[in-house]
Amino acid sequence: MRHDEYLKHDATALAALVRRGEVSAAELLALARAQLARVLPATRLLVRELPALAEQQLARLPGGPMVLPSTGVAATGAPLAGVPFLVKDSVLDVPGVPTSYGSRALGHLSERFPAAEPAAALRRLLGAGLVVFGKTNLPELGLKGVSDSRAFGRVANPWDLTRTAGGSSGGSAAAVAAGVVPMAGGNDGGGSLRIPAACCGLFALKPSRGRVSNGPGFGEVWFGACSEGVLSRSVRDSALALDILAGAEPGDPFVAPAPPPAPFVQLAGRATPRLRIAFSATSPIGTEVHSQAHAAVSSAAKLLQGLGHEVEEAAPAIDGRALARSFTQIYFGQVLATVRQALALGARREEFEPLTLLTAEIGRSVDAGTLTAELLAWNGYARALAVFQQRYDVLLTPTLAAPPVAHGTGDATPLAEAMLGLFVKSGLVRWLGRLGLLESTIENLTRANMAPVPFTQLANLTGVPAMSLPLHWTPEGLPLGVQCIGRMGDEALLLQLAAQVEHAAPWFERLSPLARASD
Repeated sequence: MRHDEYLKHDATALAALVRRGEVSAAELLALARAQLARVLPATRLLVRELPALAEQQLARLPGGPMVLPSTGVAATGAPLAGVPFLVKDSVLDVPGVPTSYGSRALGHLSERFPAAEPAAALRRLLGAGLVVFGKTNLPELGLKGVSDSRAFGRVANPWDLTRTAGGSSGGSAAAVAAGVVPMAGGNDGGGSLRIPAACCGLFALKPSRGRVSNGPGFGEVWFGACSEGVLSRSVRDSALALDILAGAEPGDPFVAPAPPPAPFVQLAGRATPRLRIAFSATSPIGTEVHSQAHAAVSSAAKLLQGLGHEVEEAAPAIDGRALARSFTQIYFGQVLATVRQALALGARREEFEPLTLLTAEIGRSVDAGTLTAELLAWNGYARALAVFQQRYDVLLTPTLAAPPVAHGTGDATPLAEAMLGLFVKSGLVRWLGRLGLLESTIENLTRANMAPVPFTQLANLTGVPAMSLPLHWTPEGLPLGVQCIGRMGDEALLLQLAAQVEHAAPWFERLSPLARASD
């Protein structure tokens, strides 16, 4: 098989070729590795290769029958046996292998204390027959909508190497968009699957809270805001991946509503009912939205209306600025907890990036009562959204407020970085709190950092499923996805809608210049 032939197949189709003996798993892995070698210098999408794990997986193929965790329905053999796959270097622990979280400090620490057992999600992926051969790049601690780790470099967008691939699952998105793998793993705590999908012309679904276990290493990630998932080029691949990943583990603090009676991949192929769809392209935090993001939503709304759905402009009665504040306050506290734990285990403070240390310092200045109050506010957002969803089945918004930004956009200047260091070392952040100025500082930071991505956090805090559809490209040829938010536990309906849209406005054949360059 040549690489151009490889690109013509999604993961589902490649697995079918392996089952029929038309191509071997080793041949597919060789194709993926060759493409990785071609694009890695330009994209910096990988943190580390996993040759031993890949060889172990090849040796145990073909796999036996697998029971899909989502429904208990038996699949025919390992459903994705022999398909090359990459995982994000966070949460999905590989035994004996460091998990860096895009951080030099945590990378060194996890070399001393590597995971002793696999993450449940990784175990399920391997059980499905996927050949995992590497871990992908991300920003430090997965904290940004761009993947710019100082430990591993900036991830470049295969559509335009001068621009970001998004974050925090940017390395995985770049790997799929560059034609290395048909599908790759990631997670989403504030948009980290949907944002890079929108930047790279891919499909991504963030599952409902508790649909996919974070065990055994975690009970939950970010109080349940974060969900594991995949980025792909086809809806059926993502639906099958959800079937493989879904299901609780003993001790999980959150369990999603009961799964549907049939596998997600089967339900995705069923006819979509006529839906009531609301759309809005207004930033919930009052920031600017690019004309191309407006155009993306407008064209998607027209497409959906043409498919027979009832479409009208509306938005839930939620204070977007308050929701953003709740998100960032929790963010500050989570970063502080991570940094504290790492330092207690022997990590060196100077190995963390300055912005991470500043974020942790702000977290140290936010009292426990404020943090608790913001966490309790999540319930109000969820109930307000549920009221809105009694009228509408789906909420359509931009995924991003603007096309993928150029590398370095928003970076601190050397002087500003020196000031950040001074703030952290001198305790000035705590003085801002004592002077009553910290709240306005946090408000300004929240507005500035979330302006490019103000639409995605709603689904994380409320726990509902949401997806990004690759339906729009700018006149410059840059992808710019649109987001659809669904009801709690109803991934099946979103997948049905996605499959309908995919059929009406196909995107699979639309390949990035970097993927095509190796044909």
